[in-house]
Amino acid sequence: MLPLSPSLLPNLIAACLYAAATFYQGSRLAQGTKADKRLLGLLGALAVIAQGTALFWQLLTPLGLSLDFFSAASLIATAVIALTLLACLRIPVENLLLLLFPLGMTTALIAQFAPSGTVPLINEEPGILAHILLSILAYGMFTIAVVQSLLLLLQDHQLKHKHPSGLIKNFPPLQTMESLLFGFLWAGWGLLSLSLLSGWLFLDNLFAQHLVHKTLLACLAWIVFSVLLWGRTRLGWRGHKAIRWTLAGFCLLMLAYFGSKLVREFILHI
Repeated sequence: MLPLSPSLLPNLIAACLYAAATFYQGSRLAQGTKADKRLLGLLGALAVIAQGTALFWQLLTPLGLSLDFFSAASLIATAVIALTLLACLRIPVENLLLLLFPLGMTTALIAQFAPSGTVPLINEEPGILAHILLSILAYGMFTIAVVQSLLLLLQDHQLKHKHPSGLIKNFPPLQTMESLLFGFLWAGWGLLSLSLLSGWLFLDNLFAQHLVHKTLLACLAWIVFSVLLWGRTRLGWRGHKAIRWTLAGFCLLMLAYFGSKLVREFILHI
């Protein structure tokens, strides 16, 4: 009988906690009432701790950092949810958790049970780890911005058609939602800028064959988000135009990281 993976129990605990938090928040919103922020935060924090514990066993090996495709997805989801829980302490963004908790549950289960591809070990030099951390935080912040933009789109649609659901009735005003979106975008843009700068400083060659597609797509995403933030500042861009640019930049960023990683690990096996 094969020994059980040490990450199995914490991943299962995380998945159960995410499911419980999603059911609790969803049922309260369906009744037209808000979920208790303290209970929701407690469930979310315990789930993040459990998922983080599982990632500790999955990522750290005696030979280096093993960041395969599904573990990377779980790590980013954990970072996204942790950032959102911290943001909930100061700003009204708890509605984002209704979409993020199922994401955390899914990534925890997939990281545990899905087969991994060909995974090269990562050099644990401080500069490389700083680049990876900044990249994950940037991706996480833009993920929060995308979820916020989708909720903003739903809110705008339902308000225009004058049939707001229980979920929308508990949203902050439209202007506040839009301000929160651009706050997340500015934070993500700053982290992405630092990520690209750290890559230029600490990686041997950002345009090496195995990095060139990732680098070019990340730079294109940085340009898209830069244009969006310039348009917001100078031209007052908002609404559907801002949401389209947000989604376009995020798609480029997703292709830069997950697209290149998927091809390398499961198709090219390098």
